[in-house]
Amino acid sequence: MSQPAGRRGFLVALGAIALAGCTDSSAPGPVASSGSSTPDVTPGTTPHDTPDVRLPRARRWVPSPADVDPACKLAAVRTVERHGRSTTTAVRVIDAQYGGILDDTASVLVVCRSWRLSHGRVTTDGHTFDVRLSRGPGPAWRVTAIHPSRPGPPAGHTPAARRVLASHRIDLPPAARADIASGQVHDSVLTAMLGLSRSYRIGVSVVRSGHPIHVFGTDRLSDHPQARAFDTWRIDGHPVVDPGTPERLVTGYMRAAAAEGSYNVGGPYLLGPAPQYFSDATHHDHVHAGFAT
Repeated sequence: MSQPAGRRGFLVALGAIALAGCTDSSAPGPVASSGSSTPDVTPGTTPHDTPDVRLPRARRWVPSPADVDPACKLAAVRTVERHGRSTTTAVRVIDAQYGGILDDTASVLVVCRSWRLSHGRVTTDGHTFDVRLSRGPGPAWRVTAIHPSRPGPPAGHTPAARRVLASHRIDLPPAARADIASGQVHDSVLTAMLGLSRSYRIGVSVVRSGHPIHVFGTDRLSDHPQARAFDTWRIDGHPVVDPGTPERLVTGYMRAAAAEGSYNVGGPYLLGPAPQYFSDATHHDHVHAGFAT
């Protein structure tokens, strides 16, 4: 879970994006991901030496008008998109959520799927990037560091992990899927996902890797790097941040997460006293479910 820091880490991470399409030297091999109800890509171009293979061209991500600070997310996403595309790589941003946002600093978690063309073959992979930003003087946000996810290699699976990985009602981006495949995620998280998936189709954004180690702006250790939390960005096909998403859908999901054993449920609505429920600007765009064990 170590992360590169400062300017050196920023350049290392950008090099990893540019050279490997959102992968780095410590990443596992290509990771299969569950399907989405919407197309990921449109037809792309074909390099001259591979006439029968086409590299997908991913559509550009755009923020919701209801976002707390759309310009902050755009600065993070455009950096990842720009450095993740070349004649042999393509990247699609699945979602961008806050890892934390304060007056002049922020963490944006850019959840990616990527493709790489090599020797006439296209492989798929992906990472989640913890993009750090600052602003001032002036309103513009500036990227200061990028920390790529490092899920670790696949390992033994519990029955709950196998069921989550096989579920068609739990949509896992590549880094989250690799987290679960690594065998490090607590069964409390996995059984909660399975329980929620009986009533909801879940779009997971972040599980363990790619999330800030500490609760943003504090020295408190987050439940995510301890593999005791997961974030949901989409419920039954509706993004949490979308102003058209019914409030009752999100609040019902938050209460269901608590009923599945989460001691710490965060989201855009405050449903009760802490620590059971909380709400803030960071969680305006997703539902957090944390577990004590």
